[in-house]
Amino acid sequence: MTSVAQPAGRRLDAFAVASEPGNERMALARVAEAVAGHGLPAARLERLKTAVAEATMNAIEHGNGGRAELPVDVEVTEDGDDIVVTISDLGGEHAAGPGEEPDLLAKLNGEQRSRGWGLFLIRNMVDGMDVTTDGPRHTVWLTMRTGSAPAPAAEGDGHEEGL
Repeated sequence: MTSVAQPAGRRLDAFAVASEPGNERMALARVAEAVAGHGLPAARLERLKTAVAEATMNAIEHGNGGRAELPVDVEVTEDGDDIVVTISDLGGEHAAGPGEEPDLLAKLNGEQRSRGWGLFLIRNMVDGMDVTTDGPRHTVWLTMRTGSAPAPAAEGDGHEEGL
């Protein structure tokens, strides 16, 4: 597994999955196991699992092009009251720029393509999302606060990129 830039904090788990459909379920289960007992209420854990699954599917499909030999690296850390999950693929050299915000009416009217909900969904499931590209490595950073009151999500901070 290629090393992911370490956020400050304690590593709870790090692993890789092959870029094959369905492996997002393995990733979300392993993340859930890693954060068990770390203060994340059940409803917030479900939101994190949804975000991890979607980001992993994007890494498999868009980042690594479904090429099983290319791993999707996942790292889980605890930093104070934050759980940080990074999901990295090797699609950085062709990472898309910020996509348009999904509009249900526009999609139903055929004015927007039917796909394109991934980053919107992820961004609205977690307290923070950032996307970085370093050469070929494309990483989605998901942050979920363990406290009962989530930190406000930064809207339009300019770091989100399409997957």
